[in-house]
Amino acid sequence: MPDPSRRRLLRGLSAGLGLSALGAGLSLAPGTRLLAAQAGDFIIGPPVPDVAPRQLSEHVWLIHAEDGFPTPENRGLMASITFVVTSAGVVVLDPGCSLQIGRMAIRMIRRVTERPVVAVFNSHYHGDHWLANHAFVEAFGADLPIHALEHTIAQIRGVEGSMWRTMMERWTNQATAGTEVVAPNRTVVHGQRLRFGDVTLALHHHGTAHTPSDLNVEVVEDRVTHVGDIAMGDRIANIDDGSYPGTFRCYAALRRDAGRQLWLPGHGLPSHDLLDRYELFLRGIWEPCLQAVKDGADEAEARARVLRDPRVAERAATMAGFAANIGKYVSLAYLEAEKEAF
Repeated sequence: MPDPSRRRLLRGLSAGLGLSALGAGLSLAPGTRLLAAQAGDFIIGPPVPDVAPRQLSEHVWLIHAEDGFPTPENRGLMASITFVVTSAGVVVLDPGCSLQIGRMAIRMIRRVTERPVVAVFNSHYHGDHWLANHAFVEAFGADLPIHALEHTIAQIRGVEGSMWRTMMERWTNQATAGTEVVAPNRTVVHGQRLRFGDVTLALHHHGTAHTPSDLNVEVVEDRVTHVGDIAMGDRIANIDDGSYPGTFRCYAALRRDAGRQLWLPGHGLPSHDLLDRYELFLRGIWEPCLQAVKDGADEAEARARVLRDPRVAERAATMAGFAANIGKYVSLAYLEAEKEAF
């Protein structure tokens, strides 16, 4: 699997071979061209094994990522990829976190349909959900519409974009190497409805939940809503950029606006009770912290209360990332509770 020393070697090869001449349209001798091509391949991470898509409804398919966190072994495949097959073409909801994963997703889409991908949506700016934009513009052109909220686009174009690319390479031991940052090129807003042939997508954004700009995409005809990372299956969610009360308000608004849905998360399997179950868990963190603040108890006592709460305790053994992250998420809840209480 690629490692950082390969980048150093490539820089040396570039200097010796004059690889920059390729960008200027200059020709190289046949042997040199071959070595240059091999050097270019050297920093591209390995292909990602195929993951067969599952059909969830008439139009919606899921490429399910089994793992919740990126590792060298899973090559970064930790966020699921959803695609919607319409009469006008395929719409992809969160394409994944690397060039290689995106290429795999395209192979899987072609198992289902020969229709081209006509649009991509990015639910938020965390890179495990959008870095594979690169593969889709590679396959379907730089003008391929990639939709996101304005704040998400700004974050990807800014520090978050390059930071996520670098972190993903580090976490996977360079398995995602070769992936380029491709920001969304279409701004969408809450309440917008987009028609793709026989399918209508309704867009929802209800303030800060997992992040300040979580886009939830409802496939109206199928009663399936892609919720990104505002709720997860058996993985503890990163709420560093988010809000506990904001998440609860978002859930309430989605239930009100969309009604009964098959809720489809970025991590985990879809279910009709996903929001209910995950809200119960989050309230098991939030409510003891809020009460601890009101009682004048410190953060250590708040954590003890959280760990005793049955809504949390029943998920502790099965939730990926629980032991490593519960302390941080209690701290975040406690800090937010201090602001809320006063």
